[in-house]
Amino acid sequence: MAFPLPDPMRRALALAEQAARDGEVPVGAVVIVNGAVVGEGVNRTRRDNDPTAHAEIVAIRAACAAIGTDRLPGAELWVTLEPCAMCAGAIAHARIARLVYAAPDPKGGGVAHGPRVFAQPTCHHRPEVVDGVGEGSAAILLREFFAERR
Repeated sequence: MAFPLPDPMRRALALAEQAARDGEVPVGAVVIVNGAVVGEGVNRTRRDNDPTAHAEIVAIRAACAAIGTDRLPGAELWVTLEPCAMCAGAIAHARIARLVYAAPDPKGGGVAHGPRVFAQPTCHHRPEVVDGVGEGSAAILLREFFAERR
């Protein structure tokens, strides 16, 4: 039996679809504070000519700007793909309380795969991590995006 996706992941998936239409790797991210969306982002590396413009970083920057702070304690970050090491580092520095991601990324992930940033003794903040929420939808979107480019 399939369960309906929570609103933040549905929004993150819609953002990922937008990124794909724009020719970017289809990843979307949403920051929630006290139940409200305070920041969202899509991959914009090609558009911005910026290798750091991953969806998570864009969403974190937007949330910090909206709230007027450099930290997001109590915030949730919902993202369609397991964050890379760079984004996991940004999540830790922003003090995000909870990370929810859809699809795993065995090749480039930095949370459950690769460097496992939050498991390192040098990581000063470790969010609660929930994986697999919307995994099927996110995986299909990623597969179709890359199949069109091969």
